[in-house]
Amino acid sequence: MQLRREGYELIDDTSRMSFDTVFRRLHEEAYWSAGRERSVIERSWRNSSPYAILTEDGTTIGFARVVTDEATFAWIADVFIESTHRGLFLGTWMMGALVEHWRARGVPRLLLVTRDAHEVYQKVGFAPLAHPNRFMEIDTRGKF
Repeated sequence: MQLRREGYELIDDTSRMSFDTVFRRLHEEAYWSAGRERSVIERSWRNSSPYAILTEDGTTIGFARVVTDEATFAWIADVFIESTHRGLFLGTWMMGALVEHWRARGVPRLLLVTRDAHEVYQKVGFAPLAHPNRFMEIDTRGKF
């Protein structure tokens, strides 16, 4: 994947992404992953499909990763846009492109979790769970 928009580029080429930027953001700033160890973030990076938004100079300012069986299900996780680039609808652009990409590949169900960005995800088709009582979890992360 390589899409361009107004000085930004959305890519899936991990050799062009800054893992250090992704690690810093997830380890230090994201409420859902604060304190997550580097080795865990590296393993999640390797075992999923990472996407990044780069500026014209190649700086990583946005990120998301997709965990999928590439047939029936995809989980979109670790989504962020650096604060200095928010308000430009880059998150909506990235999420729309990811939804389109995975739907075109035949994946019928995409899920994600958010505490405070519902409006971004609703713009590209996400809605609250139709049957939340069907979902169950084991979560040993603790409270956040």
